[in-house]
Amino acid sequence: MPNREALKPFLLAFPGPLRDRLVAAVLDGRKVSTTGLFVEYEVEREDPPPVGERSALIDSDGREIAVLEITEVRILRLGDVDLRHVLDEGEGDTSVAGWREGHERFWHSEEMREALGDPEFTVDDDTLVVAERFRVVDVLGPA
Repeated sequence: MPNREALKPFLLAFPGPLRDRLVAAVLDGRKVSTTGLFVEYEVEREDPPPVGERSALIDSDGREIAVLEITEVRILRLGDVDLRHVLDEGEGDTSVAGWREGHERFWHSEEMREALGDPEFTVDDDTLVVAERFRVVDVLGPA
């Protein structure tokens, strides 16, 4: 697709096995939502994406795999994430508590703390998150 306009990257997790699993879940339709920390946008000096924005899903090798379109964006407290959102993340979690445990492990990882520039970063119920829903508009290549 050489004539399409350049798209912002849509990055899930960090390159490696977790990103590979998440990209596969997007491509097979299990994953239609994701959750990021609002502070990530602040660190990057960016706003959360607007509804309708299209971006390129990036795999662990840095390749554009699919075009995604944002269909919903909610900024909410971590303590207010609901089961519908958790299930739509398509990661196999069946409860908010299980989902949160896995996400806290990721958000408290050295890699995330380094990306945020805060070696002591932690989340709690009042931490703001960005809950995004999206749809696959086009598949560009193999994952």
